[in-house]
Parts: sequence; C-alpha cells; structure tokens
Amino acid sequence: MGVKTMLPSYELGFYALVVTCAVVYSGSGIFEASRDSMNRKAFRDGIKPGWHYFGRKMDVADFEWVMWFTSFRNIIIFALSGHVLFGKICSMTVPQHRAVVYMVYGISAVLGSMGLVYLMIILSHCLVLYSVALAKQRWLCYVAGLCCLASFKVEPFSSWQSGFVTGAFDLQDVLFYGGSSFTIMRCMSFALENAEKKEGIYSIFDLLKYNFYLPFFFFGPVMTFDQFIAQVSTRELRRKDDEMKRIRIQALLHLGAVVAVDIFFHFFYILTLPSDLKFMNRLSDWSLAGLAYSNLVYDWVKAAVMFGVTNTIARLDHLDPPQPPKCITMLYVFAETHFDRGINDWLCKYVYDHIGENHDNIMKELMASVSTFAVTTLWLGPCEIVYIWSVLNCFGLNFELWVQKFFRQEPFAKLEAKISAAMSRRIRAVFGAVNFWAIVLYNIPALNSLEFALLVTKRLLLTGFPVSTLSIWFITYCGVQLIKERERILAIEEEKEDKAKVE
Repeated sequence: MGVKTMLPSYELGFYALVVTCAVVYSGSGIFEASRDSMNRKAFRDGIKPGWHYFGRKMDVADFEWVMWFTSFRNIIIFALSGHVLFGKICSMTVPQHRAVVYMVYGISAVLGSMGLVYLMIILSHCLVLYSVALAKQRWLCYVAGLCCLASFKVEPFSSWQSGFVTGAFDLQDVLFYGGSSFTIMRCMSFALENAEKKEGIYSIFDLLKYNFYLPFFFFGPVMTFDQFIAQVSTRELRRKDDEMKRIRIQALLHLGAVVAVDIFFHFFYILTLPSDLKFMNRLSDWSLAGLAYSNLVYDWVKAAVMFGVTNTIARLDHLDPPQPPKCITMLYVFAETHFDRGINDWLCKYVYDHIGENHDNIMKELMASVSTFAVTTLWLGPCEIVYIWSVLNCFGLNFELWVQKFFRQEPFAKLEAKISAAMSRRIRAVFGAVNFWAIVLYNIPALNSLEFALLVTKRLLLTGFPVSTLSIWFITYCGVQLIKERERILAIEEEKEDKAKVE
C-alpha cells in the first residue's frame, strides 16, 4: 500500500505515549546501572574522572571520540580553519583555480601531519591506479584497486607499509588507515569513471585534486569522482537561497550533538557497561534492549558529527557532499542501513547496481549483495567479527528482498487488496518491528562485542519469552508506526514541492 496511508490521530498519540514511556523506563534502568557501577574495578579503564561537581565520572571507552575532542581537537580546528580561509580567498579571487589551491593545501596538511614517507606511499598508490586507469578496462580497475586496498587491510602488507611511517602520536593509526583507505576508494572511482569516459582521459592532476581535498581525505565521506570534478570545476559560484543560514544551523546542530554526547557519557555508560557480562546479567531485559539500541544510536551520532563537520566545510566550498547517514531510530529496512552514505553511494554505483542491474532477477540480486558485502569486508578490514557482521547483514538484506517478492505473489497481493490501506500499514509495521530488531542485533557485534550481542539475543528471544519478547515487539511496532507517519508527511511535502516546481 502507499506510503501516504493515514492513521487516526488518537492511535498515533497512543503509539507516541507507549514509546515515550518505554524509552523513559529503559533509560532509568541504564542510568541506575551506570550510577551503581561507577566505581567498579572492572570498569576502571572505561570510566575516568569527569564532572566532579556533579559527582559523575565519564565513559571514555571510545578511543576515537576522546582523542577527537581532547588532544586532537586543536589540530583539527587549525587544519580545517586554514582550509576554509584559503578556500574563501581563492573563491573570491581566482575561483577557476580553487581546486588547485585545495590540492596544494591538502598535500601540505598531509605532509605536515603524517610526514614525507606517508605522502610518498599515498602518491605511489595514486600513480599505480592512474596507470591502470589509462587502459580503460573496468575489470582491471577493480582488480588493481582491490589489491591496493588489501595492501592496507591484510597482513603482512599492512604492517609493512605502516612501518615506513616514523614517529608516534595519538590517532596516527586512525589517520594512516583512514587516509589510505579513502584514497584507494577515490582512486578506484577515478579509474572507473575514466573507463566510462568516451573521449580522452582525465589527467593525473584531476586525480590529485580529487584525492587531496583535505576535508574528505582522512575521514571521508567518499564523493564519487564524476560528482566532485563537475562541482569543483564550476566557475560561477552561487549559493541557493538561505544556504548560509542552513549551513550555520547545521554547524550549531553538530556542536549541540557533541555537547549532548559529552553529557550523555557522564550519566549513561552505554559503551563500558556491556564489557562486563556478569554485571549485564543483573540488568532487566528492558535495560539490555535499551543498551543495544543506544549503542547503535551513538554510532550514528558519531558518524553524523564526523561527516557533518567535513560536509559543512564542503558546503562552504560550494560543493554538494553525500547526505549524512539516516538515524537508526528512523530505520526498519535493511536496504537503508548504512552509517557512511558516501561509501554506500560508491558501493551502489560501482558494485551493487552494476551487478544487480534492474534488481528483478533473484540470482543477480544475490550476486550483487554478496559482492557488495565482500568489498565492504575488505574495506572494514577482514577479521572474524567483520565476517560475522557481513554474513548477518548480507543475509538480512537478501531475506528482506525474498520476503517482499514472496508476498507480492498472487494470493497475498489479492488478499492485501481486499483489506483497508490502514490495516495494510499496521500489518506491514508488525513485520517492520521484527526487521528493526534484526538490524540492531546484526550490527551490535561490530559496534560492541559478539558476546554482548548473544546475551541480548538470548534474553530477548529465549529467557524473556513471551513477556519481554512480545512487549518489546509491540513497543517497536509503535515506533515503526511513528516512523511511517514521518515518512508519510515527508512524502506529502515532497509532492507539494514537485507540484510547485512544475507550476
């Protein structure tokens, strides 16, 4: 049935009340567990002194988040501020050469932060993949690109290359592997777009301008070459109505998110608590479910802040970067589950859609999804937990597609046509609630630990059956209905905007 199907307002109000009460109740359980475990010996490494005047310690289990906003904060601000300054001067004086200025500044920043050897390693990979791109053979671009990516993700090649980089400082490994991995993905995009170019070839300087755009270099997102080169080559730099206002609002929202996470980590130890499974066994099923859900929400916030900062800089440079990831709270479909929309766009364009074509054939669809997750596994770094994550999510995506095709068959299609649109929406939300928790449970192993994921699964499906299982399922159903209502409103607004453009 259509997404514009409406439910009675009193029914939606009831759903909102149920979800609100459930979140408060689950949150209170997590808060009490955090307060009671603040001084546990098992949590010494994950909880450090924080706001003494509130009597609270802080969850510091996420190394990246702590480093970004402590010792590495000033470096990030300095580097990006310099990029904005030079970019603004260039846009005002020589906009036709702004891509060159971005490249020079990016190379200088990489050289200053990581050293000459690291820069030479990156340039050597760029040169190799550029040479491959000259052949204009897609299969060769894939082979060479994936081999280069494997050299940063598979031992002993990974350690061999990282061993050339001398010195040691916080986040050196993150910058090394982040910059290297994103570089290979960008070089593959360049090579594949060059293979599609009917006349002539792109120059090595086009690749360097694309790769060394500093806001995207270390932390992404990946912007495909065709989009980047088209946008950065524009000489007439014009902003849309109220664009600067939206940029300021987005910047303030990201700052607010950082403050909110800092506050959250002082009162809810969602990352450290799951490390002690004995303590976890004391918690209620509701608190465990809330912890699992909170881990996914936090990872989304982390991705939204990281990509939000770089995207804000890109918009100041008159670019239109990939959209931020969709919040897990708004997800109940595997096809929309991604924490990095840039990588997702890259995979869809060069792997998933390329193999799956129109996505009507089940076997091609299976091959496309398996190939996509194989590349994703290499991108994340092959290891046991990544294998588990890839298999689970690949199965979830395909099973979702199989179920959709099954229920489109004649008996079910006729049956759905006989019932009301509102009832169809309710039935679909029941299945959406199951999908929601499948997404949560399939992603928890990669975000926290396999043991915690197994514990939550056991408590929700076995030990907690039927009371906890059915009650959490019903609450999730209420949440899915609220998501569907938001999608309905957005669809109506988009339709109005399209009509206004036509008129």
